[in-house]
Amino acid sequence: MEVTLLNHTPLWVCSNAIRTCWQSFDKGDNGGEIDLALIDRVGNQLKHASTLEHLFYNFYIKGISRACLQELARHRIASLSVKSTRYTLKELKNESEFKPNDFENAGRYIVLTSNEFIDNASINALENLRQILNQNTSLDIAKYCLPESYKTELSWSINARSLQNFLSLRSSKSALWEIRNLANAIYNALPNEHKFIFAECVYKD
Repeated sequence: MEVTLLNHTPLWVCSNAIRTCWQSFDKGDNGGEIDLALIDRVGNQLKHASTLEHLFYNFYIKGISRACLQELARHRIASLSVKSTRYTLKELKNESEFKPNDFENAGRYIVLTSNEFIDNASINALENLRQILNQNTSLDIAKYCLPESYKTELSWSINARSLQNFLSLRSSKSALWEIRNLANAIYNALPNEHKFIFAECVYKD
């Protein structure tokens, strides 16, 4: 799994939005410590979290499973542009045979769980799919037998308020292990100066 932060809104945009409400621009310090304290007080402590919606983050996420993608898609206040299975599944067609316990080769296409029984079932599904593709089956039809472990990638954009919600739910120890890893990777990819907005949302063992 790889998570890359592509772009983010500077913090002064958020503090400016907060000061708009009281027309207190003269009390700001252009995104300095005073403005950061304002964001923390209003957005986090007083829970006027709508002000955090002015902050956006754009990520590129690579190597998560389709199972994880399904859970990610449940967070509706976000935008997803996902690698098309229809146009890219042909990359599997010219691969050599996938054999049981060949985790290194199969791991380029599927997310492995460290459960040998489960991982071999995914490898068998991958080999079945490869054979189907070599029968010149339509990609639109062939994709119906994709294993849930099949890897995908996407661009993901989300505002700070929704990201707080995502991190609170998905970094929890009760979350699916893969999306929990994703939540922690997303938090770690954030600029250090933004992490105070989300620090209390991340579950700590």
